[in-house]
Amino acid sequence: MILAIDTSLGTSVAVVGGDIVTESATLDTRSHAEHIGEFIDRVITDSGLTPADVTTVVVGIGPGPFTGLRVGIAAGVAFAFGQGIPVLGISSHDAVAVGVDACTVVTDVRRRELAWTSYRNGVVVAGPGLTTEATLASDVDLTEFPEVRAGTISAAMLAAAAQQRIDRGDDLSSVAPLYLRAPDATPSNGPKRVSG
Repeated sequence: MILAIDTSLGTSVAVVGGDIVTESATLDTRSHAEHIGEFIDRVITDSGLTPADVTTVVVGIGPGPFTGLRVGIAAGVAFAFGQGIPVLGISSHDAVAVGVDACTVVTDVRRRELAWTSYRNGVVVAGPGLTTEATLASDVDLTEFPEVRAGTISAAMLAAAAQQRIDRGDDLSSVAPLYLRAPDATPSNGPKRVSG
């Protein structure tokens, strides 16, 4: 049984395994922390399982905004640690590319920027990268890899993408967030000098 969590856009949580697919999601991009615990509890309960039935946690690592990604990854890592089970990380864009021959997944990462990744049969061929609406067509080959604009990421599809990657033998052990731009906050250069 896989517990899948993605918070790169809204918040989506799913339990997937065998004949069970239970998902809970919201498009709200500003209340990840308020929803994540409730959604985890809901999908496990609605699937008729207990937390002990979950064997693997999969988290979407982005690309996406800093706060949203941290909430989902931290919740997945905490659940996995509490249950003594593995936690795996995959690009959130992988969920959108499942079952598509060739595409460029595009998501809004705010500040008038778009994140993109091009795929062929679920395998990354270019990206991820940052662009804008005005430069997307010149930055990315949308002729060979047509745009698929994602307004949400399905945790159930994230679990499906993870299973495909596991079957290919990919290493999914890193849950480091995939940020495509530098953080707003930067380390201090030390104490300010005061003249007197």
